[in-house]
Amino acid sequence: MVSLSYVHGASDRPFIGDTIGVHFDRIAEQFGERDALIVRHQRIRWTYRELKQRVDAVAAGLVALGLHRGDRIGIWSPNNAEWVLTQFATAKAGLILVNINPAYRTTELEYALARAGCVALITAAQFKSSNYLEMLREAAPRLPQLRHVIVIGEAAAPGMMRFKGIPSLAGEPARARLAEIAGELQFDDPINIQFTSGTTGFPKGATLSHHNILNNGFFIAEAMNLTEADRVCIPVPLYHCFGMVIGNLGCLTHGAAMVYPSQGFDPLATLEALEAEGCTAVYGVPTMFIAEMDHPEFGKFDLSRLRTGIMAGSPCPIEVMRRAVERMHLDEIIIGYRMTETSPASFVSSTDDPLERRVSTVGRAMPHVEAKIVDVEGRIVPRGTAGELLTRGYLVMLGCWNDAERTREAIAAAGWMHTGDLATIDAEGYCNIVGRIKDMVIRGGENIYPREIEEFLYRHPKIQDVQVIGVPDPRYGEELCAWVRLRDGERAAEEEIRAFCEGQIAHFKGPRYIKFVDGFPMTVTGKIQKFVMRDRMIAELGLSFEETA
Repeated sequence: MVSLSYVHGASDRPFIGDTIGVHFDRIAEQFGERDALIVRHQRIRWTYRELKQRVDAVAAGLVALGLHRGDRIGIWSPNNAEWVLTQFATAKAGLILVNINPAYRTTELEYALARAGCVALITAAQFKSSNYLEMLREAAPRLPQLRHVIVIGEAAAPGMMRFKGIPSLAGEPARARLAEIAGELQFDDPINIQFTSGTTGFPKGATLSHHNILNNGFFIAEAMNLTEADRVCIPVPLYHCFGMVIGNLGCLTHGAAMVYPSQGFDPLATLEALEAEGCTAVYGVPTMFIAEMDHPEFGKFDLSRLRTGIMAGSPCPIEVMRRAVERMHLDEIIIGYRMTETSPASFVSSTDDPLERRVSTVGRAMPHVEAKIVDVEGRIVPRGTAGELLTRGYLVMLGCWNDAERTREAIAAAGWMHTGDLATIDAEGYCNIVGRIKDMVIRGGENIYPREIEEFLYRHPKIQDVQVIGVPDPRYGEELCAWVRLRDGERAAEEEIRAFCEGQIAHFKGPRYIKFVDGFPMTVTGKIQKFVMRDRMIAELGLSFEETA
């Protein structure tokens, strides 16, 4: 009988059956004198005991402010110690933390706060070119539910309070109420709302529970064999699951140290932190690792204490993974597959997987996770056959906040989460993501997965990044177009790229159109907007899908 594309991450490792607050207290007691949080740009270095004292004070202060269990409180800020304090304090107080992307502008901010019904907002005064307080003043008249604005730093305006003043509100009545709340909370309670970026339409608010994110952080850290001796460099943003779950909660569950090199990603600051703090692990998306390894000062840093980390967030180019292993001492680096709606990770490689497996797949199903690959009719396909990846288990979000219709679209009746990704599962259970369903190109009846072409083109020594899309063609229905970003100082002609493909991949997989670019259109969360690229090429080339109908 042909083996079907269904896998289950069977495991004898039990779930953590705590709320985040209860588990935080246990870890703080066990590892009280070990480093917990190091924020280099703020010159902060706290042990777990010190972090607990500050978290408890902020949590009690929020209770004293009049916030109640189940209230939504937004946070709009780049990476800093206040973000971490807020994450753990809101979990203890039973407040639902609403992550606001630091890149959001007025309309997006207003949408997120209104959609979630936030009654409070913790915000930075500004970040890069964004004046947060100015945008907030513009949106405030249309946000009648927003009662409290708490500003990080010294720039609070009339009607707002400073974050550093919150602990001073933490009197005995508030601390007593905080202790009561700890006994009332359940691990299935919603604790976090994250607005997924999407490439069209308004984002949806993925609602996650204590159980979702605490256990996902734990099992990802287990895959890297983290212990209290590890020091993890976290240059990824906290507003997303990569930072606050894989980063913060992964460290918390194992008593490891969280190291933040800068407010936003800075390759030099990251390299400095890796050496100065003796980091043993580093996280990032592929573009971060590229920027670090391509930095002109890369060679002067001692990264010999590094052993592991995780590269995730977008398809990981095989060549980038190999370079990270060779140049950054990341012999035990792993690859993960994640999406916000699944807390976020569902597949992960292991540190002892052969390198070829780690660079060519996203690993196997994580503990206690089910996955299957289905065809367009929802039937499970044979192993090795491409179809949509669906996942099920503890990690699936509670739903889309106040949006039953989108929840039904995302989660099937039997609890399966639709990922929208095309994937295969091989005989040993390893998963390979071959592309997005909507990105698949059909050329003359041949199904082509752009990611396969992108992986091949990454091997070209002059190419730093590449994205492949389909554009209409009157003869074949669609043709391939590659947007190519060259390495700094390199030059290339279209003919050179085409020649690189000849004889190496099937002729129908070679891009007909090649466009050299400095970057790609992205959402505010850094996802490539291929539909924008497609529209631009259609206009630029004078093409039309109607001509192929």
